[in-house]
Amino acid sequence: MRIGVLGSGSWGTAIGVLLSKKGYEVNLWDRNSEVIESINQTRENIRYLPGVLLPAGLNGVNTIDECVKEAEIIVIAVPSQAVRKVCEQLRGLIRSEQILVSLAKGIEVGTSKRMSQVIEEYFPDNRIAVLSGPSHAEEVSRDIPTAVVVTSKERETAECIQDIFITPKFRVYTNPDVVGVEIGGAVKNIIAIAAGISDGLGYGDNTKAALMTRGIAEIARLGEALGAEYLTFAGLAGIGDLIVTCTSIHSRNRRAGMLLGQGKKLEEALAEIRMVVEGVNTTRSTYELAKKLGVDMPITSELYRILFEGKDPRYAVSDLMLRSKTHEIEEIAVKMW
Repeated sequence: MRIGVLGSGSWGTAIGVLLSKKGYEVNLWDRNSEVIESINQTRENIRYLPGVLLPAGLNGVNTIDECVKEAEIIVIAVPSQAVRKVCEQLRGLIRSEQILVSLAKGIEVGTSKRMSQVIEEYFPDNRIAVLSGPSHAEEVSRDIPTAVVVTSKERETAECIQDIFITPKFRVYTNPDVVGVEIGGAVKNIIAIAAGISDGLGYGDNTKAALMTRGIAEIARLGEALGAEYLTFAGLAGIGDLIVTCTSIHSRNRRAGMLLGQGKKLEEALAEIRMVVEGVNTTRSTYELAKKLGVDMPITSELYRILFEGKDPRYAVSDLMLRSKTHEIEEIAVKMW
């Protein structure tokens, strides 16, 4: 089987490593030809995944056509706000029998669409799957045990991708809730930036626990408003991904938040990290989507004000703590009382 991976960032490269170790022939494409040239010459992605030896079955290619033309599976591993541009480049290159797998975690700015919706807009006749869950590239590429979830509108598609991606060190579960899996994977990045801000301000474990717990409540509220199943957010694409992104040294979103909490401006924080911080654009798109749907997302709202309106993070924390009193779980409280 041949597999094409679009995007040679850390996650795209890590998935390419995983699949090529299983014996698949993997072509890896990126718009940055210098990265591809370096990969082929050094057998290492020095810029995005240094220190990981790339298997012989993983090859960098210079054109998107070469990457996808003979592939049975096409993995889209570019940043979320670049998915539409890549889909436009794929026009006329994709055959209906090819399966498209999205690794991107985000909500498109302007349209509020999930990544699978963007892909389906261009390729309505193709089967589409989404892979998500707590999975840092730095660990997956080094065979550190990891568990993720794959979802699709068709059970057979999800199970097909499960079989292709699963290894003794990379366990893949299936879940039929496409909306919930994508919302969980996208919005947890918002909460991770907030958790990083808390760390940067010097707050403790109590604060982070509160942010994470109330954060998953926000994620679930938005997901349910969009038709997701509540239990999905108790799984790998929900609380699992939230835990790893809010606590890990590998998390770009948490690192960006830490820099903001330490007093740096957004532009300074992003320049220091030098890689895409998905939670920034997702904060903007989720804030607009929540307003449109009338969903209460106080952490997201305060983070929006920090990122795009210049609000002091300390004032944002104070405003969160001094919100009007409420029940922890409104629906249960109403039924009980």
